[in-house]
Amino acid sequence: MDLLKITLAAALTLAAAPAAAAPQVSGAWSRPAAAGTTGAGFLTLANPGRTADALVAVETPLARKVEIHRSTMRGGVSSMQKLERVDLPPGGRVVFAPGGHHLMLLGLKQPLKTGDRAPATLVFASGARVKTTFEVRIAPPSAAGEHHH
Repeated sequence: MDLLKITLAAALTLAAAPAAAAPQVSGAWSRPAAAGTTGAGFLTLANPGRTADALVAVETPLARKVEIHRSTMRGGVSSMQKLERVDLPPGGRVVFAPGGHHLMLLGLKQPLKTGDRAPATLVFASGARVKTTFEVRIAPPSAAGEHHH
């Protein structure tokens, strides 16, 4: 009888435990690019959870592979570095924008034309998989059109 009570109490505790909050994606966009070339993806990641997470991979059917990169400027020289992960602290945000963090869409299987929408899945160290769609456009979406709560 005591074992039944312990098992039931453990099951109720697990059921009541809040699930980890998945990272959130906003403002995903990409510039136009020709098939067979490399495209670039930009977005903002937010971590509403109380534990750190990290972006570790991105999958899309439109490219042979996606790499996470960061551009930096040192002493007037621009350089780009491939990253294995981008840390996302609890309650934090990371902006992927031209001249900084960005996603390289290598080996595009089709052209990215203005107005197209490119699906992708972001994979996080926590195991979360977040689907998003990159809007193909010349410039980033305006902040005026976004709602923040």
